[in-house]
Amino acid sequence: MSAAIGSAKPREAGAGGAGDTAARFRPTRIDFARYKPQHFLWQVDGKVATITLNRPERKNPLTLESYSEMRDLFRDLVYADDIKSIVITGAGGNFCSGGDVHEIIGPLVEMQRKGDMGGLLAFTRMTGDLVKAMRACPQPIVAAVDGVCAGAGAILAMASDLRYGTARSKVAFLFVRVGLAGADMGACNMLPRIIGAGRAAELLYTGRSMDGAEAERWGFYNRLCEPETLLADTQALAGSLAAGPTFAHAMTKRCIHQEWNMGIDESIEAEAQAQAICMQTKDYERAYEAFVNKAKPVFAGD
Repeated sequence: MSAAIGSAKPREAGAGGAGDTAARFRPTRIDFARYKPQHFLWQVDGKVATITLNRPERKNPLTLESYSEMRDLFRDLVYADDIKSIVITGAGGNFCSGGDVHEIIGPLVEMQRKGDMGGLLAFTRMTGDLVKAMRACPQPIVAAVDGVCAGAGAILAMASDLRYGTARSKVAFLFVRVGLAGADMGACNMLPRIIGAGRAAELLYTGRSMDGAEAERWGFYNRLCEPETLLADTQALAGSLAAGPTFAHAMTKRCIHQEWNMGIDESIEAEAQAQAICMQTKDYERAYEAFVNKAKPVFAGD
């Protein structure tokens, strides 16, 4: 019940410290100092990384390759100590139009015609693995949503921890419009928890779009921004999170995710253990010392 939440004591930097020991157990994965993805843009400013879906001429649809590359990226962010928060956005005034009709839907229809159930299931599991990786990575993810945010694009926004949008944006879980269930990549589980069961059911049954004002009113967006300031506002939020007690943020994210499957008594016990772990961090001590000295704490994530 609580063992998964009760992670190891925070790593300490420096020679011979726990950080050096922990590094010995890490697999060889992405080298984030030299990381250059093939199917989207990647930029790091300080402790904040920004993922930009970059096919603006098609409103930034996903392909089989971009799905899998993002899945692997989010899986490996567990090992990215210098990156403390993530922004995901789209180029050219749109977030993401979903799966590419020609590069994804066409091949899937061919699988259906050939009776390739194994291939179809491999695809749907792969897309679900992207959401699992987004929920499992310790960094808070903030989506900056403008323009079209449809299908799998709406799922990417949904799977983020926080969402900033614009009044002109259009969010649509439009799977029903191509003859599929609204049950896609965890939508039937996650969307009701964000906006409520009745509202989620309406969007998933009808496939209609909601504009930015409705998305904010329903709680899908945390805030509406002007299109010209959306990315900067989102990166500012991500920057403030990255400057905070990031070990504690990662614990909060893990608890929010894991406690969906717990009763209240289990949650209270799990949070008691999680908070006791956070009380071992130097950030907790820093906050106390800053308060005593009437100063603002400077957190370091350890």
